[in-house]
Amino acid sequence: MSKLETLMREEGYTDVMEFLEKECMGFGMRVGVPAICTNEGCEYCCDMEPDQDRGWCRDCQTNTVKSALILAGVI
Repeated sequence: MSKLETLMREEGYTDVMEFLEKECMGFGMRVGVPAICTNEGCEYCCDMEPDQDRGWCRDCQTNTVKSALILAGVI
């Protein structure tokens, strides 16, 4: 399973387009967009800036969190 698929599952989605439209494009009440650590074996999720590709993972203590928009290749 890809990191994008893991992130979608965490947010309750199975369709990429629906996930991106509802969770990443409107932002709604969110401060940012869904993001996930890209280290193997880590599934730390949080909200980050839409263009984040080196966010801080609180579990791994590394700059390996990427936004859903980066993972999907939108940005």
